[in-house]
Amino acid sequence: MGATATGLGIGRVLDPAGALPQAAWRLDPDAALQADEVAIRVRRLNLDAASYRQLAVEHQGNGLAIRDAVLEIIRTRGKMHNPVTGSGGMLLGTVEEVGPDSALGLLPGQSVATLVSLTLTPLRIDDELQNWNGTGEQVPCQGRAILFGRSIAAVLPDDIPEHTALSVLDVCGAPALVDRVVRDSAARSVCVLGAAGKSGSLSLAAARRAGASRLVGLVPTDAEAAQLRDAELVDEVVLADARDPLAVSAAVGEPVQVSVVCVDVPGCEHGAILATENGGSVVFFSMATSFAAAALGAEGMAADVTMLVGNGYTPGHAELALDLYRSTPGVRRLFAARAHA
Repeated sequence: MGATATGLGIGRVLDPAGALPQAAWRLDPDAALQADEVAIRVRRLNLDAASYRQLAVEHQGNGLAIRDAVLEIIRTRGKMHNPVTGSGGMLLGTVEEVGPDSALGLLPGQSVATLVSLTLTPLRIDDELQNWNGTGEQVPCQGRAILFGRSIAAVLPDDIPEHTALSVLDVCGAPALVDRVVRDSAARSVCVLGAAGKSGSLSLAAARRAGASRLVGLVPTDAEAAQLRDAELVDEVVLADARDPLAVSAAVGEPVQVSVVCVDVPGCEHGAILATENGGSVVFFSMATSFAAAALGAEGMAADVTMLVGNGYTPGHAELALDLYRSTPGVRRLFAARAHA
């Protein structure tokens, strides 16, 4: 039996007709709530790292210009869907209204983080982003968002500050997928590119818990290397530009069974492939990943590796990420360092 439109939000698509919300150019955030939908009073957006970096580079770090660009994207598209990177982020807010047929189990008044991308979430901004200076991925705001019948969301925990919980939940798909890959393959060696970031640090903690005994963390600068050593999450800290395939291969040395790409810039596919042994796996958990570069590059190198694109959802991913954050002091230190960078 084929899939139906039920719960997918197709009724919110304005352009083009027949597209699913993620692929659509424009969504309608203002239509009346459907029976299976949930309305969220938005308090904060979390832009994904690749999208924010692209905007910051394009506008040369000018915070007000970045703010205006984000606001214009949302106004134009009815969602936060960066047309250059194709990515968006996620949000947190308070459940405002629940349709009678909603299966999400949410209640009015609950504080929640959405676990689906802003690229498919109908979104309206009501305050012109006046409380955001454009510097940093987290965007305080007032607005309204819609979750569909097949969306997912997590009630925010009481023991973690909400801005931190939002950062953890923003990347919760990465450690969950790493956990699955390492356990299923019984991998003992794992390299994480971008190891000092949010998804990178959680992926390291997940790999260790899943049984990996050789953890390599690759970072681009001495400052990040020092932070990673202080976090005590890895067995080896190596420095290289993740966009330089030969430098990555040389830095990692003996190829690993699993490589995880958590770098928010394009061009990191080939280095990860070179650093992975034949029969191993490469997990791409970056919105800057190019399918063509990964597939054709592996072919050209005669690399017999399984390549996985993290889709952000694995059952239990939110609970796993929050537990790793709570139980791993090094992860908490890296998150704090990033927040104050």
